[in-house]
Amino acid sequence: MQKFLFILLGLLSHNVFSQNYSQYVNPFIGTGGHGHTFPGAIVPFGMVQLSPDTRIDGSWDGCSGYHYSDSVIYGFSHTHLNGTGVSDYGDIMLMPTMGIAQLNPKEYSSEFSHKNEKASAGFYSVKLDKHNIDVRLTATKRVGYHEYTFNKAGVANIILDLNHRDKLLEGEVRIINDKTIEVFRRSEAWATNQYIYARIEFSKPMKIVSTIANGTQKNNFYSGTQLALAFSSKVKKGEKILVKVGLSPTDYDGAAKNFLAEGKSNNFNEIQNKAVADWNKELSKIEVKSDEKNKLAIFYTAMYHVFTQPNINMDVDGKYRGRDNKFYYAKDFNYYSVFSLWDTFRAAHPLMTLIDRKRTADFINTFIKQREQGGRIPVWELASNETECMIGYHGVSVIADAMAKGITGFDYEKAYEAAKNSAMQDIFGLDAYKQKNYISIDDEHESVSKTLEYAYDDWCIAQMAKILGKKEDYQYFMKRSQNWKNLYNPNNGFMQARKNGNWYEPFDPREVNNNYTEGNSWHYSYFVPQDIPGLIEAHGGKEKFEQFIDGIFSAPDKTTGREQVDITGLIGQYAQGNEPSHHIAYLYNYVDKPEKTNEKIKYILDNFYKNSPDGLIGNEDCGQMSAWYILSAMGIYAVTPGLPEWQTTTPYFDEIKIHLEDGTTKTITKNTSKNELKYLGFENVKAFKDLKYPQQTASPIIAADRLFDFTSQVKITPLNEKDKIYYMTRDEDDKTSKDKSFKSYKNPFTISKTTQVYAYAERNGEKSGITTSNFNKRPNHWDVTINANVHPQYTAGGKLAIIDGINGDVNWRKGEWQGYQGQTFEAVIDLLSPQQISHISSTYLQDSRAWILMPKKVEYYASMDGKTFILLKNVENNIDPKDEKVQIKDFSTDILPTEAQFIKVKAYHYGKLPEWHQGAGGEAYIFVDEISVK
Repeated sequence: MQKFLFILLGLLSHNVFSQNYSQYVNPFIGTGGHGHTFPGAIVPFGMVQLSPDTRIDGSWDGCSGYHYSDSVIYGFSHTHLNGTGVSDYGDIMLMPTMGIAQLNPKEYSSEFSHKNEKASAGFYSVKLDKHNIDVRLTATKRVGYHEYTFNKAGVANIILDLNHRDKLLEGEVRIINDKTIEVFRRSEAWATNQYIYARIEFSKPMKIVSTIANGTQKNNFYSGTQLALAFSSKVKKGEKILVKVGLSPTDYDGAAKNFLAEGKSNNFNEIQNKAVADWNKELSKIEVKSDEKNKLAIFYTAMYHVFTQPNINMDVDGKYRGRDNKFYYAKDFNYYSVFSLWDTFRAAHPLMTLIDRKRTADFINTFIKQREQGGRIPVWELASNETECMIGYHGVSVIADAMAKGITGFDYEKAYEAAKNSAMQDIFGLDAYKQKNYISIDDEHESVSKTLEYAYDDWCIAQMAKILGKKEDYQYFMKRSQNWKNLYNPNNGFMQARKNGNWYEPFDPREVNNNYTEGNSWHYSYFVPQDIPGLIEAHGGKEKFEQFIDGIFSAPDKTTGREQVDITGLIGQYAQGNEPSHHIAYLYNYVDKPEKTNEKIKYILDNFYKNSPDGLIGNEDCGQMSAWYILSAMGIYAVTPGLPEWQTTTPYFDEIKIHLEDGTTKTITKNTSKNELKYLGFENVKAFKDLKYPQQTASPIIAADRLFDFTSQVKITPLNEKDKIYYMTRDEDDKTSKDKSFKSYKNPFTISKTTQVYAYAERNGEKSGITTSNFNKRPNHWDVTINANVHPQYTAGGKLAIIDGINGDVNWRKGEWQGYQGQTFEAVIDLLSPQQISHISSTYLQDSRAWILMPKKVEYYASMDGKTFILLKNVENNIDPKDEKVQIKDFSTDILPTEAQFIKVKAYHYGKLPEWHQGAGGEAYIFVDEISVK
């Protein structure tokens, strides 16, 4: 009987995998608009992404190397990123041409037409119009296969350009024989130190006919930071040349081993069929039924995009390059790269816990190794480089979700230690977050988003601690997970930034600024996935919270403040095109209004996903945009990864079958009960009882004039009216006093000196973090007139900021600098009476990547009447605009003693950004802070 069951299961499995789900995949979805996908040949989670490149300019919509609006192909490279917002990859680029070999991209590129272009799962083809060459591409995990058909007789060339797309730090080409070469490329882009090796084999002998190499050129070896070669051979009309390229992240031997394992075949169609079979195996994990071909294409292309990454990043023998750039061997797991965790923790990884538990464990084992070899679990890891892109430490969400769902295959204790380690760092505002339970503008940019996302991550760590029986850690991280309460403004219901102990004003929830990550307060005021009941209570109950959810969908659909290209797919202020909004429609379930969840989700599924190149409403973001579609179409979504349950909506398809790794099948129809959907796939997971933990008391608000002339009134307000407030002040008379202590706050009080005010709240014996505020008596009573238009995002609080004695630091996003774009900065300071002047200075900041450059020069003038000025000194800039270090320069000068009442400062802006800059043609900024006159 048992043997019969095994045979039956095998037949069922074969039947499922043999179905052709790959026929529905349309790799062109997302290649237009702002989807940032690519159409080339890949297999699931493969190291090779062999695809055409139509963009080499680093433009935002060219992040993947390809955009559907283009008509020129520069070549076919072997690595690509799927839907990211930053450009990288495009390694080992080959391009077939004919005639005289050219090594200039403008010369070797070719026009093409979409009518002669095809893409499907594991396959891509195109006709290059310039020389009438047909190109077909397919791939295995580690080997890319090219087939070039030359439709004219003559001299065929294959161009290898190692300077393609990003900056070449080191390049090598070794000629093994007339059919085989080895290539090394070390490059810098988003990943600042990427290594890749390749073994390339041509199907016929090729001769080197042209080279660019600014290093070595001898004994069949070429090297340099400028490196390109052309390989040529005569061909007959219709002749084909097959090129196979094996990749390795480790060394030449790794590339050779990978080539030997996966590059033996010379049968292109055989490899293509194997790629299709690999795709059908993965795609068959979820079967959906529909009579609408477009819906099937959208669904299975979504799965295709989810399975594009993370990418296997080890050789066939398990050897990989660690985060410390040393070599290791993966034992009993596969090592991966490309972890866009700020995006994918929300839906892509929860989806994987349902349909691929083994690979989920591999991801976590990779995290553990990256912690051991690189210091922390990944934030946004790319090719063994930590890019530090985005915020949070969301690898802990992936780990907690896996542990909560009973996934095994990794060491729970090591995973917990790695997670806890990330939370105990003193970087990116975490030092302030741990000390005072929130991050303010004064501490770190994107302070609201970081506080909220750290709090969720801390809850995830607490869930791990609970599973492992670590009571004290559980209590500590559960208390930290309530840090969101310090940024919840009970007066308006929004998550609002704090500066100098007070709420940051003026406040507009639609404003996109440096207090939020790729969003605004509307997008982030719902991000408390770890404590939605607590958020509802803070709003005053379910009815009021329902109204608040209604508010984001009915608000005007225009953002204010900074232009943010990521914010797309707007329904009011809800933005389906970027991740912070993705869970919001499901929050109606928590206020007993599932019909509103159903309505919003169906609208998004119907309108924001299409079977066309512009079929994604925003960046694909390494599968997150598609994972949202897959889960929502099945009627489920993980609002809180780390809980073994789903929020639910009405399934989008009539019937959905999910084939799980244990051999069981779950069937979903539109009649499947909410309770069945809620625990789908995790019905038998062990539950762990919640432990008691301390409730957090929110830190009070301290309000006063940050800069005052003579006196200022200080008012301290608790965020919960039941809290008691205690405070302490310290001014210049108290600097040596050690007997100051906190006292009970009763009423507002007045200060007349530069003063620090400290305050905390207490409720039921639980003290809040200490709020600290600095109030400065003006160091002078000068006036200033600024003859330039300050950028509304960078006002630093007003014109007096440049003469207030408060200096900004290198983190300009904290708001202490004034910014002026595309104009010369001019300020006239009125000293109110004639003064003897001997020294003048003004301070500027440069962050070249952010378009902020030093002024070309600064001129200082003096006047007695404010009308007629004489030039005192001209100070030239000596900082290279190409220097990407964020730095501050004081343009100071001594002058001969001069009597004047008015001082003019004139800083000449750089002008338009030059061709070498990624923002070429845009207007540079001047950032200025303190002007000093002695």
